[in-house]
Amino acid sequence: MKATEAKLLQVLGNVSQFIIPIYQRTYSWTLKECQQLWDDILRAGTTDEIGVHFIGSVVHIDEGLGTIAVQAPKLVIDGQQRLTTVTLLLTALADVLDQLPEEQQEPMEEFAPAIIRETYLTRRHQKGDKRFKLLLSDTDRSTLMALVDPVGAAQPSEPSIRIQENHQYFSEELQRTTTDLAAVCRGISKLLVVDVALSRDQDNPQLIFESMNSTGRELSQADLIRNYVLMGQPPELQEQLYTRHWRPMEQAFGQEAYSGNEFSAFMRDFLTLKTAEIPRLDLVYEVFKQYERQPAVANAGVESLLSDLHTIANRYCRVVLGKETDPALKAAFHDLRELKVNVVNPLLLELYSDYESGLLSRDELLECLRLLEAYVFRRAVCSIPSNSQQKTFATFSRSVRREPEHYLASFKAHLLNLPSYRRFPPDQEFRREIQIRNLYKCNKSCSYWLRRLENHQRKEPIAVADYTIEHILPQNPELSAPWRDALGPDWQHVQEEWLHRLGNLTLTGYNPELSDRPFLEKRDHLQGGFRTSPLRLNQGLGQLEHWDADAIRARGEALASRALEVWASPQLSDEARLLYKPNKDKKTSYSLKDHPQLSDPHIGEIFAVLDARIQALDPNITQEVLKLYIAYKAETNFVDVVAKEGQLRLFLNMPFADLDDPKALAKDVSEIGHWGNGDVELGVATLNEVPYALGLIRQSLERQLDDLEGMN
Repeated sequence: MKATEAKLLQVLGNVSQFIIPIYQRTYSWTLKECQQLWDDILRAGTTDEIGVHFIGSVVHIDEGLGTIAVQAPKLVIDGQQRLTTVTLLLTALADVLDQLPEEQQEPMEEFAPAIIRETYLTRRHQKGDKRFKLLLSDTDRSTLMALVDPVGAAQPSEPSIRIQENHQYFSEELQRTTTDLAAVCRGISKLLVVDVALSRDQDNPQLIFESMNSTGRELSQADLIRNYVLMGQPPELQEQLYTRHWRPMEQAFGQEAYSGNEFSAFMRDFLTLKTAEIPRLDLVYEVFKQYERQPAVANAGVESLLSDLHTIANRYCRVVLGKETDPALKAAFHDLRELKVNVVNPLLLELYSDYESGLLSRDELLECLRLLEAYVFRRAVCSIPSNSQQKTFATFSRSVRREPEHYLASFKAHLLNLPSYRRFPPDQEFRREIQIRNLYKCNKSCSYWLRRLENHQRKEPIAVADYTIEHILPQNPELSAPWRDALGPDWQHVQEEWLHRLGNLTLTGYNPELSDRPFLEKRDHLQGGFRTSPLRLNQGLGQLEHWDADAIRARGEALASRALEVWASPQLSDEARLLYKPNKDKKTSYSLKDHPQLSDPHIGEIFAVLDARIQALDPNITQEVLKLYIAYKAETNFVDVVAKEGQLRLFLNMPFADLDDPKALAKDVSEIGHWGNGDVELGVATLNEVPYALGLIRQSLERQLDDLEGMN
């Protein structure tokens, strides 16, 4: 390569044309970066102590093959953001100078409007695209051309928002009466870059691109992937791949989603689909390169890879970006997005693929989506930690049978068979918890569940966005006398206990009008009173005379019944559920009676105490009685109990070396065949030994919970 220090204006003046290749990202500088550049230019232009201001490098390579040629168009490998932003500033400067009296149009030598345009912005005697010193990629090209040459260039049909906003910013700054245009010109003239010219014969543009540490906005993971895929291809193939696949993806996502983090998030979901592993967002590029180098992918070729990426991107836009055309499916995808559980997206993409291929009908897909929504929402209401959901969704499809006659049933069975921390909360648990939970804070979108309750089975849904959340019993701790009288002498405790529960929350379009008024005034208010409210959530309130703990409880019970319909559990017979259960035993189920040693009074008493203590360690622990042992699970087994004559044998599911056992009572059984799971065995023969054993059991449980936390 050939690297030289040069003034940016010198580089712009000498080069015939800079071209942004199709594999480069779109222009992405925001007003923040433009303001920083503007401040730097003014600082350099207003003091002689600053001789130059370095703004980074411009790395380029000749458009054609062969050695470096001075007049050949240059493909920009790095520096697009700086070149484009300075071009916007020079364009705005020329326009502002044009508006001044003729004697003021050249605040500094060589900065007259005509000189700026003909030296740094356009090329004399050239027409069409060749006329412009800087030629951006498709998304931004026509917008910049129209600004540089508003008469000769066509106006863009879809303008680039960033290009227009940043040009407007510079125009406004230059037109301020306090702006010293001569200082601006001096500052621009001091901008310094390292001009790096690469040779196709000797330099690897991709490796150089990856190792650059330039100023400006950091490249997204998607930017790096696009460059990696397209940069190494011959120019003609680059154009074909970009036109067929990458450009349509850019357009499908839209400017904001593509230039933001959304496209990088899609790339992570794509890789999760392909590898069944969830890469960190900042490592997506590295994981993609590993995936692309797999023999099957590499042998299929770049066309096949981009075609696959394009297909899944279209699904992503329908599923995640709200572009689904079927109204019912679009609503279901929207409701899942409201829950803000992005880790479900790879599973949604798989379901949609199976729907497109005919494995799932439209109604079956819709039922799967509503079951996933119920699964996520029920778990939030029941305060089950969400840590394990990432792994649950990433591996979910492995348990689904991909035959049309089995698909939906196996999907339901897998939801119902999920253990402990991954469980689908049953109706009884959900009904209880939704009535007592602080619903005002427990879910990320309180309006979500109120909307779903209100619009369930409505043919014409209510636009909940037009309403706000209303606490029937007000939040104000200084309740008025009518409210204190209605709640009784213990009114403060009643307010604290019932304020944010299901029964006390509703929707209204007249929150300021209702405010902290007594219940009867809220009920009968001429504007927004409960008696005349069109909302289903408010049905029955107009007939009540009092609002107290009993009324809140009764309304909560009624709404909980509706919640069981809105977030319904999978309906599947016990036979079908067992049919799709993996590794099912020949016997349908076991009970403690299948462990005859527990009938011994001494062993039975020890087991009863130990069982109660284990299950008290965490509310999400479940007990499963198997043929050979009794298992206790959080995510999976953390301790298994085998009833023997005269004692209980405990097997802790953890490495023996990690156990803190000061009494040295446990044994390492990692090399010994045994029932149960784990490398640690411990005997318990008396009630006095239970507390110490519980301390060791807790270590195994906490280790598993720490692993769950690490999944996020």
